[in-house]
Amino acid sequence: MTYDIPWLRSRFAGARAEAADTVYCDPDEALPGPARQRPASVLVPVIMRDEPTVLFTVRASHLRNGAGQISFPGGRAEASDPSPEHTALRETFEEVGLPAECVETIGRLGHYVSRNGHGITPVVGLVKPPFDLQQNHDEVAEIFEAPLAFLLDPTNHLRHSQQSDGRLRYYYAIQYGDYYIRGVTAGLLVNFYRHVVGA
Repeated sequence: MTYDIPWLRSRFAGARAEAADTVYCDPDEALPGPARQRPASVLVPVIMRDEPTVLFTVRASHLRNGAGQISFPGGRAEASDPSPEHTALRETFEEVGLPAECVETIGRLGHYVSRNGHGITPVVGLVKPPFDLQQNHDEVAEIFEAPLAFLLDPTNHLRHSQQSDGRLRYYYAIQYGDYYIRGVTAGLLVNFYRHVVGA
């Protein structure tokens, strides 16, 4: 299947622009309700190349939470943020130096509740090259891109399990070359796929 930009725009048109469903990291696990969630937003930056790619960050190794993990740029909402889009764009600029005016937001994916209690709003944005990135080394160790078609291929969506806290927990993972995308980021990519194909 070919994932080009006009097709992607069409998949976020109208009612699809803002997905209302809440998605949990593990549907069998009791997670905090809306009142106890810590609001956050991430940007899913689709780079408008001949073959579209998605931009990721590798979190710095000295961070207390999520060190070395692959993630989308984003973070916790601040009281002054007027919208999830503002949070995602502000955090993206802080982490990788991509100005908000370089991003065209086209919609949201389903609200995602992580195991650690974050209520994440994923905002999908289109980024037209060329652009200059300035990574914040306090937060980001590396920036890389991966092909959108590869990330949305369901044969690359691997579901794993592991024992944790006395129970079997499940998570998604996507292996792209030397990059192992797992946990929340992989879960969001699976949701991205389900959104655009109508699954």
